[in-house]
Amino acid sequence: MPGKLFGLGLGPGDPELITLKAHRIITSAPVIAYPAPDTGPSFARQIAERYLKPEQVEIPVVMPMRVERYPAQDVYDAAARDIAAHLDAGRDVAVLCEGDPFFFGSFMYLFERLEADYEVEIVPGVSSIMAGAAALRRPLTARNDILAVIPGPIETEVMRARIETSDAVAIMKVGRHFARIRDLIRDMGLIDRAGYLERVSLDNERVFPLADVLEDAAPYFSLILIYKGQEDWISRLPILTKDHPA
Repeated sequence: MPGKLFGLGLGPGDPELITLKAHRIITSAPVIAYPAPDTGPSFARQIAERYLKPEQVEIPVVMPMRVERYPAQDVYDAAARDIAAHLDAGRDVAVLCEGDPFFFGSFMYLFERLEADYEVEIVPGVSSIMAGAAALRRPLTARNDILAVIPGPIETEVMRARIETSDAVAIMKVGRHFARIRDLIRDMGLIDRAGYLERVSLDNERVFPLADVLEDAAPYFSLILIYKGQEDWISRLPILTKDHPA
């Protein structure tokens, strides 16, 4: 019988936010795959590292981290072939995913290539948005609020339109787009309603009112949360400051 493919959501970074189900599969699967940059360690592997065993086979899916476009499809094609070889040999494969596998997760591209031929199980994970709201100590949405999740790289006017029509906003993939996004939020009169977070749930987590952030760039693992919905008491909550750099 072929092996089973698992897409495991690991949450935002704190190993204790891995679900019990994901932990059970991580510790029992004979093969572990995970996304990795071409320089430096894999963040997904770091989250799960304490639960891995020496006898497990590891498959790093190496994706070059650079601004210019890279033939990512070739990387996923090769990784799918490597994973399929283990599945065909009857070995289960667990793919580690930061956050949730189907929420901006790279696992979806392996799923696209393999789900027609193999049994696949998706284990959801804690999203950085939910972890961010907890770190900010401010509800994300309430009652009939409309939440918009906006990727930072989209055009400024498209982002403006999405913010205008939403009650709560989570802007992800902020990174090098930070200064432009902050200027837009200030121009819209929402700077005092916005919280900035980076590396949520990790030891070097940072949380600030967006207006207090002086830098013009942000790390990849950063997000901005805005509340402008129906619950005025949420808008009046102070935005905390937490700065524990590594």
